[in-house]
Amino acid sequence: MKKTDKSFNYWQWRVILCSMISYAMFYFVRKNFSFAMPALSEEYGITNTSFGIILSLVGIIYGISKLINGMIADRANARWHLVIGLSACTVINFIFGWSDKISTMITGQEGGEDFIGMMVTVMAVLLIINNIFQGCGAGPCQRLIVHWVQPKKLSTMTSIWNTSHSIGAGIVSVLCGYIIGTYGQWQLCFWIPATISAIGVFFTIITLCDTPSSVGLPELEGTKTEIDDDNSSEAFRGFVKKMVFKNPIIWAVASISLMVYIVRFAVLDWGPTFLMNRANPLSPEMAGWTIAIFEMAGCAGMVIAGWASDRFFDGKAQRVCLIELVIVAILLLVLQFLPEDSSPILLLVLLALAGFFMYGPQTLVGVVAFKHATKKASATAIGFIGLTSYASVLFTGVGLGWYSDHFGWDTLFLLMAGVSVIGSIIAAFLWNLKDDAYIHEK
Repeated sequence: MKKTDKSFNYWQWRVILCSMISYAMFYFVRKNFSFAMPALSEEYGITNTSFGIILSLVGIIYGISKLINGMIADRANARWHLVIGLSACTVINFIFGWSDKISTMITGQEGGEDFIGMMVTVMAVLLIINNIFQGCGAGPCQRLIVHWVQPKKLSTMTSIWNTSHSIGAGIVSVLCGYIIGTYGQWQLCFWIPATISAIGVFFTIITLCDTPSSVGLPELEGTKTEIDDDNSSEAFRGFVKKMVFKNPIIWAVASISLMVYIVRFAVLDWGPTFLMNRANPLSPEMAGWTIAIFEMAGCAGMVIAGWASDRFFDGKAQRVCLIELVIVAILLLVLQFLPEDSSPILLLVLLALAGFFMYGPQTLVGVVAFKHATKKASATAIGFIGLTSYASVLFTGVGLGWYSDHFGWDTLFLLMAGVSVIGSIIAAFLWNLKDDAYIHEK
C-alpha cells in the first residue's frame, strides 16, 4: 500500500469517527427536552398540547435551519461550522435550566397561569434558538462523508456514521431517565448534557479537519461533476438548482424520509410519555432504557442495511428501504394489537426490532441523495430532505399532542403502520433507479 493510501485511510476513519462523536453531542443538547417534559408537566401542569405546539414549532425551525446550513456547508469549512453550532446549543441548554427563574423575573410570580404561560413562552424561544444552531450539525458532516468516502462504499460508511445520532439519543435517554428517576429535577436534564457537549466542542476543534485537500491529500477519484472546473457562485447556484430543487429523485427521497421521520419522532418525542402512562406503566429508568434500546437496535440496523445495500443490491439503497419499511409496518401492527398488560420485555423486544428495521431507510435515503446530488451539492440535498423530514413535526408534535389529550394513545401504532406503508409505496417506484449522477471519465 502506498504512503498516500495509508495516510488517506487514516484520515478517512479519523474524520468518520470524530464527526460521529461531534454529531452525537448535538443530540445531548437536543433530545434531552423529551425527558424533561413529564417532570415539567407534573410540576407545572403544562399540557401535552402545549408541548406538542412547541415540538412542532421548533421542528419546523430545525428543518429550515438544516436547509440553510446545508447550502452554507457545501461552501464552508466543516470543522468550524460544527464548532459554532455546538457551542451555541451548549450555552442555550445551560440557560434553559433557568427558564423558571427567567419566568419569575418577567412575571414576578412563582406560579399561576401567567407564570406558566410565560414559562412555556421562554422554553419555546430558547428551543427555537437552540434548533436554529442545531442545523449546523448534519450539513457539515454530510459534506465530510462525500469528500472522504468512495461512492462504492457510500452505503456502508454512511450507515456507520449515521449511528452517531442514535448513539447520542440513546445515551442521553438513559442519562436523563436516571436523572429524573433519581433526582426528579428537570433542570439537570439540561445542565448535565450541556456540560458533556461543552467537552465535545473542544474535541471537535482538536480532532477534525475539512476535505482531503486541507491535509494535503488528493480528492476522491470517480466523483467528478460538471462544474468541477468552474467554482463560481453562479455556476454553483445553477448546479444546485438542477441537482436538488428540480430533481424529482430528490423529491421522492424526501417524501420517503418524511414518512420515516413521522414514525421515528412519534417514538422519540412521545415515547417516554407513552411508556410511563400506559396501563402497565414503566418507570422513568425503564422508559429511558426502552428508548435507548430502540436507538441502539437502530444503530445495528443502519450498519447492516448499509452493508446489505453495497453487498447484495449493488449500492441500490432504495431497494433496502422498500423491504425494511414493509417489515416496520408489520411490526407496528403487532405492537398495536399487543395487550396492554403484556410484559415490558416483550414490548421492548418489538420496539427494538422496529428500530432495527426503521433506521435502515432513515440513513439510506441520504445515500440515494448523495449519489444523485453529487459531493458538490450533497449538503444542500440533505438540508432539503431535512426540511421535508421535519415537516413531520406538524403531525408528531401538535398533532399527536392534541390527539393524545383527546383520545389517548390507543391507536398510535396503527397510525404509524399506515405511514410506513405510504413510505414503502414511494420507495417501490424507485426500485430500478440509476445508480448515480457523477461523470465517470473513460
